[in-house]
Order: sequence, then C-alpha cells, then structure tokens
Amino acid sequence: MGVIGGKWKTVIIYHLIDTTLRYNALRKAIPMVTERTLSLQLKTLEDDGIIKRTVYTSKPPLKVEYTLTDLGKTLIPLVLAIAEWGDTSQDASKNHSILTESQL
Repeated sequence: MGVIGGKWKTVIIYHLIDTTLRYNALRKAIPMVTERTLSLQLKTLEDDGIIKRTVYTSKPPLKVEYTLTDLGKTLIPLVLAIAEWGDTSQDASKNHSILTESQL
C-alpha cells in the first residue's frame, strides 16, 4: 500500500494514465497540491519504479517529462476503479443528503 498510499500518488498516476506530462502540466492538472509535495511524490513514485522521469538537456531550457513505467501501467485498473468508486460514492452521498433534507 505504501507504493500508492498517501493523498496525491493515485492522483498523479491518474493524470499520467494515457499521456506523458511535464512538471508544470501536472501542477496545472492538480492545483491543490503544493510544489514541494508534488516534487516529493514524483520522486517517490520514480524511486518505486512507478513513473519514469526523462530529462532533455539538448536544448535550453531544460525539459523534464513524466510517464508511467510498465509497472506503473499495471496500476491503471486499480486507479480507475478507485476513481469510479469515488464518483459513485459522491453521487450516493448527494442523493442521501437530498433524501435527508426532504424528510425534514
């Protein structure tokens, strides 16, 4: 669980499911995460072999891209299931709130 545990790792993996993103694109996709936290989570995911960090130094400015590794891609069904569960439970929670309010 430590590999994908925490608040932001699954969110990062979710955004990398079908694309390669640069750091700033990830920051824009996840505006609630701080720069420090995003950097630490990316480093941890890289150390765990879940994402690959590619640095392009041939032309300035320096360009860094993140993509899922083959191991990271094995997590896609799990991450999608978590996202679907979140959507479903959020809808159920809204429906429960509506029913509760109408009973008042």
